[in-house]
Amino acid sequence: MPDDPRSSEPAPDTAPDDRGGAEPAAEPDPAQRRSPWRMPLILGAAVVLGVVVVVLGIVNPRPPTGVATDRLGPAQGERIDDYLNESQDSLIGDDTDLHWALVSFTDYLTPQQIPAAAGGLRIAGVIQHVPIDRVQTPVITVATPAGDEPAVKSADAAAGLLTAAQYRDQRSADVARVTQTRLRAGCACTAGLVVRGTLPQLRELAAQPGVRAVQALPADAIAGRFAVAPLLPETTDVVAPTPDDAPVPAE
Repeated sequence: MPDDPRSSEPAPDTAPDDRGGAEPAAEPDPAQRRSPWRMPLILGAAVVLGVVVVVLGIVNPRPPTGVATDRLGPAQGERIDDYLNESQDSLIGDDTDLHWALVSFTDYLTPQQIPAAAGGLRIAGVIQHVPIDRVQTPVITVATPAGDEPAVKSADAAAGLLTAAQYRDQRSADVARVTQTRLRAGCACTAGLVVRGTLPQLRELAAQPGVRAVQALPADAIAGRFAVAPLLPETTDVVAPTPDDAPVPAE
């Protein structure tokens, strides 16, 4: 669901001597002798680093930090019953403003089931996760433009993100390979949706069969400035890391 490099600043100029007289020639500032290409190269490297951080953050998400922020989805260590109650409470109100919300399902969806599962609301993100027993697989949230087609194709987009990433060991690469294969084959791997709707619309969606929870943010939440963590269908007690001790399937 984040360190910005800063260029060093040259030291301030030395003040003139009040006693008068000629001063010895000052050493040229090393910053002034640097190549004129240095700053463009630094900026270019920063952009590349930013892209890599985004991809790695998707494939290997950081654990939650203590920084207060808007958030959709349960936190690590949270009891599922508490989260479900919190989600119901988030839908209370009579305003007609649009709210960002996370829709969680009782079972994984296929790509073709996604449009109907949103209840006609604007889909802004699709959470893809390939469940494999006792193998940790990545959770990938794909931002989608308006329309059903981008949401249906989000599994292919998630597979593309995995293809672009690099992996620290052979097991991670094997997990990415089988995850890509299943996503491209149209597996039932959609764990949740990020949608936008009014509270009455979200309450109506929460009552639909197969919907496990709908959690809404306050109406003033800003797109791109809230975290999203899924409530996976198989998580039933407490949100915690799953075992990762089984062999990775061939496909």
